Amino acid sequence: MTPEERAERHLLVVDDDDRIRTLLKTFLSRAGFRVSAAADAAHADRLTGAMDFDLLVLDVMMPGEDGFAFTKRLRAKGGEAGKTPILMLTARDQTGDRIEGLTHGADDYLAKPFEPRELLLRIEAILRRTTPKPSGPRELSLGRCAFAPERGELTLDGEPVRLTEAEVALLRRLARAPHEAVDRLELARDTVDATGRAVDVQVTRLRRKIEPDPKNPRYLQTVRGVGYRLAPD
Repeated sequence: MTPEERAERHLLVVDDDDRIRTLLKTFLSRAGFRVSAAADAAHADRLTGAMDFDLLVLDVMMPGEDGFAFTKRLRAKGGEAGKTPILMLTARDQTGDRIEGLTHGADDYLAKPFEPRELLLRIEAILRRTTPKPSGPRELSLGRCAFAPERGELTLDGEPVRLTEAEVALLRRLARAPHEAVDRLELARDTVDATGRAVDVQVTRLRRKIEPDPKNPRYLQTVRGVGYRLAPD
């Protein structure tokens, strides 16, 4: 993968060992990826519910819910989160463990200790297999702003506009169906607040960044009784 391709990929490292989690995050960040980290399945649940990831590097032996159970549950959820590729990384190297991980939906399985270069090559191989080719527009015009869904980047007059991870996830979801209303509670499932209040807050903040007149939105519209839609030029 090129440095540009790595920079567009967001990875989540899930490991209860602080030292290993920090080492993995540092190594993968230096390789050029965007990297987040979680200490257990519950933390990973919150992160995968709030933002999109291109791949999970998942430890098996964790307190509480282990990696096998988390993978099985994530796959059962469906949606974008349920399709996220998973590389299991664990000290358990028995054939039965590898089969169990793959049966539950893991894409690959690497035993500790491992060579960092091998981990990197396996991650890149999974991403090449699982990353879909872009089918929509590479960039959406929003007046003076433009949003590139693949990169998760918003610009104003060509200059980058800072977005939170939650704002990127929301814009990407709306950008998948431009001009179509997306249910507010469906959008809320991608946040930590299932009531939709977090979505409303994110929309308000995005309008301040996108709209010439945030009180009379042109591009990020409210569809009464339904939710929101993105209406690019």
